[in-house]
Amino acid sequence: MKRILFLLFTISQLSIVAQAIISGKVTDSKNNPIIGANVYLDGTYDGSSSNDKGEFSFKTDEKGTQTLVVSFVSFEPFVKIEDVSKLKNLVVKLRDDINSLDAVTINAGTFRAGEKAKVTVLKPLDIVTTASAVGDVLGALQTLPGTSAAAEDGRLFVRGGDAEETQIFIDGIRVFTPYSPSPNNAPTRGRYSPFLFKGITFSTGGYSAEYGQALSGVLDLTTTDKPDQEKTDISLMTVGVGVGNTQIWGNNSFSINTSYINLQPYTELFPDRNTWLSPYQSASGEMVYRHSFKDDSMLKVYGAFSYTDLDVIQDDINFDNGFRFGLENRNLYINSTYKNKFGNNWRVETGMSFTNDHSTVKIIDDLIHNNENSAHFKLKFKKLFSSRFRVAFGSEYFITKFDETYNPINNSSFDYGFNNNLFASFAETDIFFSKNLATKIGIRAEHSSFSNEFSISPRASLSYKTGKNSQFSLAYGQFYQNPSNNYLKFEQNLKAENASHLIANFQHTQKNQIFRIEAYYKDYNDLVKFDSQIPNFTSNFTNDGNAFAKGIDVFWRQNGKIKNTDYWISYSYLDTERDFRNYPTAATPNFASTHNFSFVAKHWVEDWKSQLGITYNFASGRTYTNPNEQGFLNNKTKPYNSVSLNWAYLIDQQKILYFSVNNALGTRNVFGYNYKNTPNMNRNFDRQEILPNADSFFFVGFFWTISDDKKSNQLDNL
Repeated sequence: MKRILFLLFTISQLSIVAQAIISGKVTDSKNNPIIGANVYLDGTYDGSSSNDKGEFSFKTDEKGTQTLVVSFVSFEPFVKIEDVSKLKNLVVKLRDDINSLDAVTINAGTFRAGEKAKVTVLKPLDIVTTASAVGDVLGALQTLPGTSAAAEDGRLFVRGGDAEETQIFIDGIRVFTPYSPSPNNAPTRGRYSPFLFKGITFSTGGYSAEYGQALSGVLDLTTTDKPDQEKTDISLMTVGVGVGNTQIWGNNSFSINTSYINLQPYTELFPDRNTWLSPYQSASGEMVYRHSFKDDSMLKVYGAFSYTDLDVIQDDINFDNGFRFGLENRNLYINSTYKNKFGNNWRVETGMSFTNDHSTVKIIDDLIHNNENSAHFKLKFKKLFSSRFRVAFGSEYFITKFDETYNPINNSSFDYGFNNNLFASFAETDIFFSKNLATKIGIRAEHSSFSNEFSISPRASLSYKTGKNSQFSLAYGQFYQNPSNNYLKFEQNLKAENASHLIANFQHTQKNQIFRIEAYYKDYNDLVKFDSQIPNFTSNFTNDGNAFAKGIDVFWRQNGKIKNTDYWISYSYLDTERDFRNYPTAATPNFASTHNFSFVAKHWVEDWKSQLGITYNFASGRTYTNPNEQGFLNNKTKPYNSVSLNWAYLIDQQKILYFSVNNALGTRNVFGYNYKNTPNMNRNFDRQEILPNADSFFFVGFFWTISDDKKSNQLDNL
């Protein structure tokens, strides 16, 4: 019996000796103890949790090399592979998980909207529910800080830059002719409806090295990956009709939107300041085909076609019978993209686009025919080495062929144009030092065939999280852009224009609320100058121009603090001067306003089944040259003011009656002045106000959605 007891005692002692004790302490990066961290040996049931001092200790029968894992919410897991005998008195420091929702974001100069945006300043819904936007992407973006109100133009003027300095992309692929043509003093619209897009990235400066050929801003529109259901949308409007349809089968889906616009019935009811020989009319169609593969890769094919024509006589002080302007334009855009994951956290994105744009322009009795064929090819690779280190690199190739024929009244003909091929490569890395500190560093190289010029563009951004809901960001970048087609068609011996951006940003966010303030400075060099009234065959062109722009942008948005109400406020201060084009001296250009202010509010009234909206836009006066006084761009117009209203009424769940009016108060906004070419008897030059074609614009529409769930409607699209 004694021998049996001694044997059992010996076995128990050997068992105790065989067990290893694993111990240590878990802290964060600031040496604060982490309570309740999960500590265990991978592949076993052996483990424990850290106590109120961050300490842990447990026994294990495992031997040899094992994997110890320590994990806690919002921290990166700690993994140590070691012999169990050495896993004692460990000091484990957990690093912040930079993928958590409260991690820093790199955002200087950039507004993002969409389902993947951590911080949303402008939602895709806002594009079409903003009263002044009238369903146009560009109209909604003009309520954001950093944009200048040029209501007679309609394009994006960003931080003192000309509209041609902002480029537009769809799924990362260039759109070469994004604007619909329009007569003088009538704002253009983007060619592409917002119905097929799920997200927006709008950068007012300091953007990624992935993007080039833009001196001031970049707008990237992301199409929907996969619709949630089949449906048909029907639109009956005072200006035309539209229909859209989505079909889904297996891993495929196809969406199409078509519309026809004719302003003749509208202008007969509400005459404007023009004499229309042929009313403005347009026909357009868009489609997108999507295919999802089993390996989560995706192919998208996007296409859009539009046709526009008009013929109008506009009042002009220098033409007794008015100034005749006619236009016929057809535009085709095709975009195809493919994305796929492969290997160890690699991702490839490739795509191409082709644009054909043909216009016939009549100016009085002269005719101008132009044709542009452009293409963009792009290949991009991304590698996620860890949650803290990411790399992206790629190359792209741009092709542009532009031809124009000028037929003056004497029946002679002049042919001219240009070809340009541009090759670019870029590389960029995102480094997250912690949940509070991150940087993006990139470089872009470009070579243009027409000038045989090679350029290098460094880009860098740094963001630091200063508190739970706030962060500070800095960005710097160098940017190059080829001269406008209006110059290259007459002179190819020009260099690329360039600009450098320096940006400082502070952002504070919390639930349904955001405050953002950003200061910037832009320095331009090698801007194109010419010595004639307008660019032509006899103009002398140089790259002797320069400019600067500096300012402050402020944005505030709040949703839900006032019941059923969403609103935002934006303000921009801009100080800029340019010596470019045919300017005799540096001056503030006539498309830039020193002060720009926007207020947008939307309120849902349950009892009325209605969404009510209001937009107020203000811009201080813009410069113009008064020849009766000395100086260049020596006067300013009165400030621009506009109040726009909209009302969406739900007849039932899928039928909506929609009303909107732009500039509801009928404010007489003056964009500048035309002066008589010759002085009067008193040796003064008479003048004429440059006014919008109509002070106000009314819109009424009926929108009907037919869908499987019988709940969807177009309220999100109005």
